[in-house]
Amino acid sequence: MTLPEPPQLAYPACGVGSLWEPRPVGRTDAIAAVLGRSRTLLLTELETPASTTELAHRTGICPPGVSQHLAALRDVGLVTTHRAGRSVLYARTSVADPSSPLSRHRPLPVCKAASQG
Repeated sequence: MTLPEPPQLAYPACGVGSLWEPRPVGRTDAIAAVLGRSRTLLLTELETPASTTELAHRTGICPPGVSQHLAALRDVGLVTTHRAGRSVLYARTSVADPSSPLSRHRPLPVCKAASQG
């Protein structure tokens, strides 16, 4: 005796028609491609100056990891530090500020031959 097939549901996948079309790269995506997601997240969170501990709580990145990323961002001039009592606060520099002329870039055009390939 053969058992009947279990019930199945089939439907076409959504969005397949646009799967190979180039998608616009958002500002955060473009920065994350260069800096990495964690460093981009930290820069985004630094809208107001914050300590390593504050940033760790807000982002979910462990405090030593936050400290390491902030040191790298400081070394390239994207963040600065200043002491406020017992805390060290990190802040974005004008280069990393979203209103900076450097941050208002246009995405590079996608090569048609590469996107069809």
